[in-house]
Amino acid sequence: MKVTVRQGDTLFYYSQLYEVPLYLLIQSNHVDPMNLKIGSEVYIPGFVKNKYVISAGDNLAAIAQNRNTSLDALILLNPTINPNELQTGQHIFVPTRVTDSLVKGKQEYDYPTLVTDIQRLRTVFPFIKVHSIGKSVLNKDLYEIKIGTGDKHIHINGSFHANEWITTSVIMQFVNDYLLALTNFGSINGHQMEPYFHKVTLSIVPMVNPDGVDLVLNGLPEKAAYHSEVLEINGGSHDFRNWKANIRGVDLNNQYPSYWEIEKGRKEPKSPAPRDYPGDAPLSEPESIAIAELTKTSDFSMVVAFHTQGKEIYWGYLNHEPPIAESIVNEFERVSGYKAVKDIDSHAGFRDWFILTYRRPGYTVELGEGVNPLPISQFDEIYKQSIGIFLASLYMI
Repeated sequence: MKVTVRQGDTLFYYSQLYEVPLYLLIQSNHVDPMNLKIGSEVYIPGFVKNKYVISAGDNLAAIAQNRNTSLDALILLNPTINPNELQTGQHIFVPTRVTDSLVKGKQEYDYPTLVTDIQRLRTVFPFIKVHSIGKSVLNKDLYEIKIGTGDKHIHINGSFHANEWITTSVIMQFVNDYLLALTNFGSINGHQMEPYFHKVTLSIVPMVNPDGVDLVLNGLPEKAAYHSEVLEINGGSHDFRNWKANIRGVDLNNQYPSYWEIEKGRKEPKSPAPRDYPGDAPLSEPESIAIAELTKTSDFSMVVAFHTQGKEIYWGYLNHEPPIAESIVNEFERVSGYKAVKDIDSHAGFRDWFILTYRRPGYTVELGEGVNPLPISQFDEIYKQSIGIFLASLYMI
């Protein structure tokens, strides 16, 4: 929601008027907090403006009281309205605090849904930073959401694998809950979220493989690029439920230069396939390149990659992980009920590469249990199990 600055207004006054944390107002607006330009527009995070139709006998003071806001908050949002000359049928705007989730995580979560939700979140919570870190094979933006201003940089991602799309819906639900807690002075599982905003800069890439996710959920459009190639890779079948790869048939989590040649040599698919094919070379795909470049430039203290399924957390890689990695995974295990697994016979994954390259904690969290793609009916249980991992990622590093 935006308001027009009047003479004498400050961000501190708006913070008091709308009961919004001052630091969020500052992060939402690139202005001098104490010297606002008259006539300029200022974002009020956590609010939307709703239309109200004036009825006979209405006055602004009564409307403000009934809508649990202040008279000046109404006047500020309606600068051209004369409070003493309201007309029946006239429209005004009423500031409304957002307290309900904008994200509906419990649904089949494809790329258009992600784009819509990101736009809604950045409109209501303008203190978040959203940008594209690259493009998919089919030219879809790979979005990063950043929350917070802290010196510790933590990275979370989901949907490396197409039929593990439920990881995106879980991540986006947490993002929404985090933002609501900040703007409403709230908590998540008893944790006040403001300290984490100041301590941690949280980087989130909720959907690494949008082309693959859309293929699994929506099928292959008749005129899509790679149409014939994808059908050939899938054995002529239009059933893409088991598809993990990107649209070119490359497994994005087998793409990283951490003993990639071992995986290349022993993986059964020797050409593009619905799953497990590591490509012709490490970092051959635009999606894996985008995540690698983001990592190289972001100085992440820790990374957490969400996958499905198995209720396990993989945390070691050839003993290159730092000592603190075990303490962190023990906390992940405690708050989620998942099993911590240090060593697995696997290479070339994003987590493997991060640990090998940076000697910092990296985790692969296998959400839920069953056969991929996990049914959306598991969403509530998975979210309840994962919320502690999200929080621990913020307070354990």
